[in-house]
Amino acid sequence: MAKRVHVILLCEDTQQETFVRRFLKKRGVSHRQIRVIKAPGGRGAASHFVQQRFPQELKAFRSRFAHIQSLRLLVLIDGDQYGVQARKNQLDQACHNQQVAPRGNDEKVAIFVPTWSIETWFAFLEGKQVQESSPYPRLPTPGLCQRHVDSLWEWCQERRQLPPPPPSLQDACQEYRQRVC
Repeated sequence: MAKRVHVILLCEDTQQETFVRRFLKKRGVSHRQIRVIKAPGGRGAASHFVQQRFPQELKAFRSRFAHIQSLRLLVLIDGDQYGVQARKNQLDQACHNQQVAPRGNDEKVAIFVPTWSIETWFAFLEGKQVQESSPYPRLPTPGLCQRHVDSLWEWCQERRQLPPPPPSLQDACQEYRQRVC
């Protein structure tokens, strides 16, 4: 029997994958219900992989999976020095280059752009003042993001008040509410 996929995750690395998997687990999504497409390590810029792969996955999402109401396509790409809107524009341009229509407003396709990287979000969730214009240290192992997932989950459930989040996290929360929930 084929497993039923509810989320297709296109991401840059294991840290992003681990973070999203743990967050979705809190929502009741089993790891078996997530199909991950991750940039292969050591083969160029991971952001380039996501940009090039996004149009293909969007096209497949539309053609093969459009009838499945519970399915979502989630994309994580670091903002690096570009920022949220520039990265989203790059994904739209990649679609244009591959002759695929960009995502529509009504599609269950969410794009999360942690800027500078997801470690910026981790620093914020630890209570630090963050600047999205500079990188933060990576975690020693991806699994250490569990406490950050817990903090974000509590915040999403409005059980805990946090200071205003960095703009990229605000955008991700809006994407999540509009396109995932």
